[in-house]
Amino acid sequence: MRNKKHIILTTLTITFLSCFTYVISQTKPVTESKPPQDTVKTIRPNLIAIPTDSVFTDKGLKLKPYKKNAHASYYADRFNGKKTANGSRFSNSAYTAAHKKLPFGTRIKVTNEANGKFVIVKITDRGPFVKTRELDLSKRAFMEITKSKGSGAMKVTIETIVE
Repeated sequence: MRNKKHIILTTLTITFLSCFTYVISQTKPVTESKPPQDTVKTIRPNLIAIPTDSVFTDKGLKLKPYKKNAHASYYADRFNGKKTANGSRFSNSAYTAAHKKLPFGTRIKVTNEANGKFVIVKITDRGPFVKTRELDLSKRAFMEITKSKGSGAMKVTIETIVE
């Protein structure tokens, strides 16, 4: 009887160790994931950082015209906290925007053509995915320059900030 228990215990131990070894051999090592790379090449990689919340002045900035009469809208609240294409978390209270082609990190001046108000935002995402739209602004940036708080889109002029 004692010999039988010893054989069963030994068999179970060998089976357990075999299964454990197999599982370990099939597990891939954990590697740190790299943030997604921008598919658009950066024109000037060593740009000096300009504060994102700098919305009250454009004095001293070198601006390069990018597009007039561009159609801009803003992100829906449901995107708050979701990852953007550059890997950061989206916040509707930040001064950020989505553009189809401008490189991540590009800072742009967006001016509402109806009233002349502007904001400076940073490109952190890709989009908008509506053919007629050029730019998706965060809600904060959009509301800062909109003529009517009830509107969802406006015509803007986009200028890139050059260092």
